[in-house]
Amino acid sequence: MMVEDVAKAALSERLDVFGILHAEPDDGIGEGTIVLLGPAEPGFWPHVTATPEFGDGEPDPLDRWSARVVKRIATTTGGRALLPFGTPVRPFTRWALRSGQAFVSPVLLLVHARAGLFVSYRGAILLPELLEIPKPPPHPCDSCEGRPCLAACPASALVSDRYDLSACHAYLDTNAGQTCMVRGCAVRRSCPQGRNYPRMEMQSAHHMKAFHP
Repeated sequence: MMVEDVAKAALSERLDVFGILHAEPDDGIGEGTIVLLGPAEPGFWPHVTATPEFGDGEPDPLDRWSARVVKRIATTTGGRALLPFGTPVRPFTRWALRSGQAFVSPVLLLVHARAGLFVSYRGAILLPELLEIPKPPPHPCDSCEGRPCLAACPASALVSDRYDLSACHAYLDTNAGQTCMVRGCAVRRSCPQGRNYPRMEMQSAHHMKAFHP
């Protein structure tokens, strides 16, 4: 099977290829090609929230959906499912950077060549072959005028040298912080690259509630 087969199977579940890289010995998963999967927009959130996992009242519907779907894609394509949650812990951030499709942003968050600061990973497929790796795109922040992410956080919690987690949570407890809770992180929303990736605010609100219950 090839990456194109994974992409086709993933798209049927509103997932897309977010990076390709070769496995290394330190990854502890054997040889092969890792195909990273993230939400395909537009349309991901309406698709996933219509599935049984979001209607059964059980916790962690998005992770349970991801596990089911990524395992099915792996079976269909002759690969192995790898998940960014549970055990064993997989180094998805390191894989994202090694793929050449994601980079460290000025506020230290991952930024993706297509999804901007809205980048997320729902899983990966390990294909047994060592397939060709595409040439990486340029770092999107290198051509970003003004770098609005640096000044976007109303709590000044995300700056170029640190992330003040306590300040972030404290702000989200205020009335003003409800904008971030409902619409998503102001820093992520400020990214010009992410504006071309139409993630629904309802999805951002879901992640914010999980981050700040």
